[in-house]
Amino acid sequence: MKRLASILAALAAVIAVAHAETEVVVSVPDQRLFLFQNGRRVASYPVSTSKFGIGSDARSYKTPLGTLAITRKVGAGAPLGTVFKGLQRTGEILRPNAPGRDPIVTRIICLDGTEPANSNAAARRIYIHGTPEERTIGRPASYGCIRMKSHHVAHLFDHVSIGARVTVTPFSLSRVESGDFVQN
Repeated sequence: MKRLASILAALAAVIAVAHAETEVVVSVPDQRLFLFQNGRRVASYPVSTSKFGIGSDARSYKTPLGTLAITRKVGAGAPLGTVFKGLQRTGEILRPNAPGRDPIVTRIICLDGTEPANSNAAARRIYIHGTPEERTIGRPASYGCIRMKSHHVAHLFDHVSIGARVTVTPFSLSRVESGDFVQN
């Protein structure tokens, strides 16, 4: 009964997110990011969350759960594959699946937690960002961040603003249509 109550509470939070102006929902089990505008799903992308699981412990390399907010956007206008280090362009550009390296590329959407459990997200440098390792998208492979294909993160970057809410949920969302969620 306690588990059912927590599932219902989480789903209520996800549904509330879907009915706000511009919102992002990340389903960890589905490895998908959903973009909502005015309560309607406008996009869905495959992502890669942490290969170390979910959680907010410092130095855990886990993807934090709960509600976060977009605090900064870096990389507007940069070519796809632009490499960033310390939130600065390095001048290098990588193509998808370039061998041997795994830097942050294309765009960076900085996140901070809005709940006590994930309030250290900014200090942990949790971002939504592009990766040259696009072959890993769709399965857990990151070090805590939410990774996307370069063309997907560029599209998302253009459709979210500072302050927009991002909800990372441990629940599978088998279908997302017009803001309606059905859990599997």
